Amino acid sequence: MTALDAFALEVGPPDSGPVACVGGRTQWAVGGALAVPAREVSPPSGVVAHEPGEMIVRVRAGTTLAELDGATAEGRQFVTLESDQPEQATVGGVLACGQSGLRRLGWGPVRDSVLEVSAVSAAGEPVRAGAPLVKNVTGFDLCRLLVGSVGTLAFLSEVVLRCYPRPEVEEWWRSDADPSLDPFPLARSLYRPLSVLWDGATVWVGLSGHPSDVHDQAERVLAARGRWSQVAGPPVPPRVARRSLPPARLPAVLTDLRAQHPDARWLAEIGVGVLHCDRDAALSVDASPPQPGVADLHRRIKDRFDPTGRMNPGRSPLAAAVAP
Repeated sequence: MTALDAFALEVGPPDSGPVACVGGRTQWAVGGALAVPAREVSPPSGVVAHEPGEMIVRVRAGTTLAELDGATAEGRQFVTLESDQPEQATVGGVLACGQSGLRRLGWGPVRDSVLEVSAVSAAGEPVRAGAPLVKNVTGFDLCRLLVGSVGTLAFLSEVVLRCYPRPEVEEWWRSDADPSLDPFPLARSLYRPLSVLWDGATVWVGLSGHPSDVHDQAERVLAARGRWSQVAGPPVPPRVARRSLPPARLPAVLTDLRAQHPDARWLAEIGVGVLHCDRDAALSVDASPPQPGVADLHRRIKDRFDPTGRMNPGRSPLAAAVAP
């Protein structure tokens, strides 16, 4: 019996009642609370195979990001999934929540890493979609539909992920606290930065690649804009709320936020449009509900995939898009 078949038996048929898929619980609040008590199930774990020549890795959904990173590092590659709790966060949990990490500016959205999925449907049946190819065929993209669905359509069991060459160096720089430093032109002056973060006073910049290129950007771009210190990595953002905005709207939103709540804690991903904030900041940032047509589409998809509403009952990807 395969790991997928065993997981399907654990999930069970529709008459076995509501089920909730549990990973590392690092993003357990994403998508909202469960509406009713549900039997908890956990996906299989372990790295099945890393193929450096094909630049792919097959990994089970219950595997921690730390274990995955250790396996791909042996082939001098990496996967663009991240968490500030890699020893606890799981591959399936990160993909189900669909929330990219602080390196999204350089790495791209987390959904782009998925090439193939094996999952268990609401009927308790194994399903597969995609192919272990970087250049995939056209058609209905079930893989990306499941990413960010917070486990409401199917439970991930195993995935094939795209790998990338591990950069020779990754450096993080932090500016001295300087409210006059504008991170937006700074971000435009950098060549493919990993990340540009701002909390209203301090800017963090992540750079990666060849050592000489990283050194050149640090000397030529950063040194010309105030004083900087090299740090171990990015800051930990506030966890109360997360707002996703069009990147072009972010400057105006942050201007209003700083005027209305000067003491609020927040961290903005410049160039991406994601704002991590505390409760005071969250209340002042417009988190408009999805358009009626979008909400209706989500309901129809949910009804088609899970007509009895047994998978992570009460949770919604629409809620995940507005907060936790």
